[in-house]
Amino acid sequence: MSFMYNPFPYHDPKPVNRPELSSNTVQSIVADGTPNVAKKFVAAIAEAVRKEGVIVAFDGYTTAKWDLFISLIARECELAGFKLEAVDFDASTLKSGEQIDAIIDPLLIWDTKVDPTLLYGKVYHGGYFGLTDQAKAEVFKKELPARKAPGKIVAVYGYGSLAGDFRDLYDVKCYFDVTPMCSMLRIRAGEYANLGKKYTGIINRTIRRCYYCDFENAVQLRKELFAQDALDWYFLDNDRANLQMMPFSAFSDICAQLVKYPFRAKPCYLEGVWGGTYMKEKRHLPEKMRNAAWVFDFIPMEVSVLVKAGEELLDINYCSFVHKEGVSLMGQKCVNKYKGYFPIRFNWDDSYHSTGNMSIQCHSGGEYNVQNYNEFGRQDESYYVVVTGHEAKTFIGFRDDADIPAFFKEIEAADTEHRPCDYMKYVSYEESRPGLQVMLPAGTIHSSGRNQVILEIGSLTIGSYTYKMYDYLRLDFDGKQRPIHTRLGEINVNQERRTSVIHDPASKDYIVQKPRLDCEGEGWQEYILGENPQMYISLRRLEFEKQCQQDTCGQKFHVLTLVDGEHVRIRSVEHPERYFDLDFMEIACVPASMGKYVIENLGKEPIRVHKTCLRDGFENDPA
Repeated sequence: MSFMYNPFPYHDPKPVNRPELSSNTVQSIVADGTPNVAKKFVAAIAEAVRKEGVIVAFDGYTTAKWDLFISLIARECELAGFKLEAVDFDASTLKSGEQIDAIIDPLLIWDTKVDPTLLYGKVYHGGYFGLTDQAKAEVFKKELPARKAPGKIVAVYGYGSLAGDFRDLYDVKCYFDVTPMCSMLRIRAGEYANLGKKYTGIINRTIRRCYYCDFENAVQLRKELFAQDALDWYFLDNDRANLQMMPFSAFSDICAQLVKYPFRAKPCYLEGVWGGTYMKEKRHLPEKMRNAAWVFDFIPMEVSVLVKAGEELLDINYCSFVHKEGVSLMGQKCVNKYKGYFPIRFNWDDSYHSTGNMSIQCHSGGEYNVQNYNEFGRQDESYYVVVTGHEAKTFIGFRDDADIPAFFKEIEAADTEHRPCDYMKYVSYEESRPGLQVMLPAGTIHSSGRNQVILEIGSLTIGSYTYKMYDYLRLDFDGKQRPIHTRLGEINVNQERRTSVIHDPASKDYIVQKPRLDCEGEGWQEYILGENPQMYISLRRLEFEKQCQQDTCGQKFHVLTLVDGEHVRIRSVEHPERYFDLDFMEIACVPASMGKYVIENLGKEPIRVHKTCLRDGFENDPA
């Protein structure tokens, strides 16, 4: 499930990656407006069109649209003396809207007592094939080749047009990619209707259906197309008036060069009723933003990567990069274990100078997610405190003296009778300070309190399986009381995680840990801040004044966050020209293939870098 229900429409210009690219790759990128791209595309296939005719397929990520581009192709065809026939693939092959509803709707939760926001459901794994009317598909496959003729372009467009055995029907295969933020903004603007539907619907329901069906279909097909190098042309469709086009070989080369460098993703920013002011000021965000409650700095399913290629700035869906360079980026064991997904997510939660705490909440575990959502992983989290104000607290676990049945009664009354809950009687907390690390295995009740900024690090589960158990009777921006998931929270919360247990080194639920030295070198130390057998991540901190040596050993990626100090440079030892400069509270990923690298202090003050990697033995953990 996309966390990014309502991203603020701001495109951060700073996190630009500058890998060294060949002149051939740079020169093969076509831009300067969609009309120019259409002109160059027709010119590229013109000879084949004259001789035999060409059947072109246009597929793409959810919310991609081809109407403007095909219209411009029609203009170019008229100028060149060609004919154009446009074929709507979805209308030609998909089941009816009612038939698709009958497949997908039963997978979704419709009981508002269980899911008051109608947020959850089960992931549909049937792909485009499962939504295809096989009789219509057979007619399509039989008739399409007959439409081909010299001097003619047959343009087949639609989601799933490049799936399965349709792929061999086409002479030219094109893919329109979209960043997650642009896709979500289009959905919210009413520019997209779910598969099988003619018109857009209620926003939250459209987004839910996208996650559990449309997004999943698009991601899996894109992954397959990339793995098989099945494409001829790759388009970036983030701005319909300014398409960017390149041969797929050029896109592949861009990804192959980018993975040789430390890199940073392009963040997404979201407002929230409890949101603070720190990140808004730190990142110089637009004044009209109410706050920056969440900063999705590196949530794989939500972010993109900016790449400078000559004069062009390419905004590439991060998961597309992962599809192309998964092994070099993450290591073979990681790719095998997590089915090609980048398995850790990072964001900032900002409640600094805000009106209150985040909600009291918990998350579900692996078995529950598999059985109830068709997911394949747990939803674990962790908090690392970076900035605090007066009286900041991090809530974690139940108090030793908590009457938990009474707590459940109070939060139920809060939900149904709008009576406040004295949550301080039940939920334990830590006095927040910079450097505090807490682990939050699935089922742990927790919350980030008011007046702090925390680095939230979570597991791969991309669903927003956050069960708000108490939210202080707070109203949302629309003036309505925010719904909470008391039933799902009660089912999933771990009642045994109490204050004394989570501080006990002998307990398997030892999740508020003290830093312990793991290794050191000349002028630097590496401390383990948190490791727990229930979580596959290892949370660490590097401390140094001048520089710190590190090594991915070609097996594990590292994610680095500058949590104290102003500027550092992360550079390869073997290729020192491959580096990325990081400022305070920015996050960079060091690919597994990097090997030995150095973090250099570009300032004078001592440096603290938070490091996240996969825990040793992660590949042997239960599924």
